[in-house]
Amino acid sequence: MISDIRELSFDELSRYFGSIGEKTFRAQQVAEWIYQKGVWSFDGMTNLPRPLLEKLKRDFELKANAIAAKQVSREGTTKFLFDLHDHEKIESVLIPTATRTTACISSQAGCKFGCKFCASGIGGWSRNLTCAEIVTQVLHVKEEALKHKRPLTNIVFMGTGENFDNYDNLMKAIRIINSDKGMNIGARHITISTVGVVPKIRELAQEGLQVELAISLHGYDNASRNVLMPVNKKYPFDELIAACREYVRLTKRQITFEYILIKNVTCTENAVQNLKKAFKGLICKMNLIPYNPVSEFDHKTPSKEEMADFRDRLEEAGIHATIRTPRGKDVNAACGQLRHQADQ
Repeated sequence: MISDIRELSFDELSRYFGSIGEKTFRAQQVAEWIYQKGVWSFDGMTNLPRPLLEKLKRDFELKANAIAAKQVSREGTTKFLFDLHDHEKIESVLIPTATRTTACISSQAGCKFGCKFCASGIGGWSRNLTCAEIVTQVLHVKEEALKHKRPLTNIVFMGTGENFDNYDNLMKAIRIINSDKGMNIGARHITISTVGVVPKIRELAQEGLQVELAISLHGYDNASRNVLMPVNKKYPFDELIAACREYVRLTKRQITFEYILIKNVTCTENAVQNLKKAFKGLICKMNLIPYNPVSEFDHKTPSKEEMADFRDRLEEAGIHATIRTPRGKDVNAACGQLRHQADQ
């Protein structure tokens, strides 16, 4: 199978041109066409000589993903369902707000972690995405944003899949996205979410990347987290918090804890007291996420008053917490919902 040219880092692209007797400045030209000008074919690279274009077409692929579905919500959130070469389907989302334009990106086709509130894992896991498949999602969302005269400013890896289960491809994609020869999106504008794969949290701390780390906590102790997140049996709550403390110590960077609000499960007074104890002295903040109903799970969303009260009690306990504003709810923009519907 011919390799997608977006699999190559800039250094690898430079070495390729050197190996075929071309000047390495061709790497800069090709990268600029792909990542900054957004072309979807080699023929669009008008400053490259025809013999070189034919060589590139023989050696590599460069094409857009097939869009199986596209939905636009009332507030402008746009959700894509992409059909890959092997007919696996993945989701990406464009999220515009007053202050930023964010791409929510998937790293796997499906998810093997089976959190008991998320549509992503219902159909199981198929495979990891390649670096090129990750990067290409960003290019599609960037193109859509530019149609609305909005430059893409932020990337969140919070789509389908566990990012740290596809660590190497994810890191390679992030370096392309971050590079000034790639998409030139600052590391501090890139967020990686994980359910809490402890060894990879420790590995990320050594990468030297100033990316943001978000932990899908969704519980306040072992018992509560076990109810919702099977991964907690492998990486228990206390071990996860210890790894987070080590990460903050090594990187001097704040961690965001993602925390789903489910009535009488996670949104309780007991949760506040346990989180206060767990986070003592830890540089962190909490993103509170109202539960988005999924028919396979028998959970309920707390009322607005209950959620606001929970946030206020966390603040009183010294934990900075914000309730995330749901976006794209009218187009099933919650993670995995569109892909799940397509599989039914």
